[in-house]
Amino acid sequence: MLKHRVLPLVLLTGYNVVKSIKFSTYRTLGNPITICRIYESRGVDELVLLDIRATVERRGPNLDIIRDISGECFMPLTIGGGITDVEQVRKILRAGADKVAVNSAAVENPQLIADIAREFGSQCCVVSIDAKKTEAGSYEVYTHGGKQPTGKSPVDWAREAEALGAGEILLNSIDQDGAMQGYDMDLMKSVTSVVSVPVIAAGGAGEPKHFSSVLQEAKVSAVAAASIFHFTSFTPKEVKYELASHGIAVRV
Repeated sequence: MLKHRVLPLVLLTGYNVVKSIKFSTYRTLGNPITICRIYESRGVDELVLLDIRATVERRGPNLDIIRDISGECFMPLTIGGGITDVEQVRKILRAGADKVAVNSAAVENPQLIADIAREFGSQCCVVSIDAKKTEAGSYEVYTHGGKQPTGKSPVDWAREAEALGAGEILLNSIDQDGAMQGYDMDLMKSVTSVVSVPVIAAGGAGEPKHFSSVLQEAKVSAVAAASIFHFTSFTPKEVKYELASHGIAVRV
């Protein structure tokens, strides 16, 4: 049986770790090396590191930070933020990352997904989708740090991304981001019902039951979170013990 993963989500601006609320309010939390060391010591399954200013500043992720983190931490590492071409991906992987997450550039140039998958394999290519509920009750994909509406449906975009070669979908609810009130079940279910690649749920976890609910009800493959690990006493390991108590297969 495939094990479900618990992934801390680390957001960077420059050399600072931050935490957002609905992609608009940011709180500085500290040094990424220190935070990643803590996660390493707690035996997390993977770490997702997203440079949330890279696209807006028209640059790729900081390779020095990636090298520093990969030199200290040995769990699988996914890097995202400002990635626009295959050569950038090559440099990021050489710096120590295991996967890359593409978002804004992939929406603007979907061929980027196919290029990454062809060059490095689908398992290397995570497509990150940030979605927000519209006034009509549907969902829309946003890019550029949740600031730019695209007119795309996350369901249609996830289907297209999978067809192009994406190995995973990181699905983040802008509305639930930082709220710690639980994942957006409708959003998660809408995407998991139409793709066969793993979907990582993000945005909204505030207590262990939120993880078990989205895994059982929305059938996601993995759960990502930030606020619960930064601002509560719950650790990734405690979350995994809680999931195991509900009969959910995890690495403990």
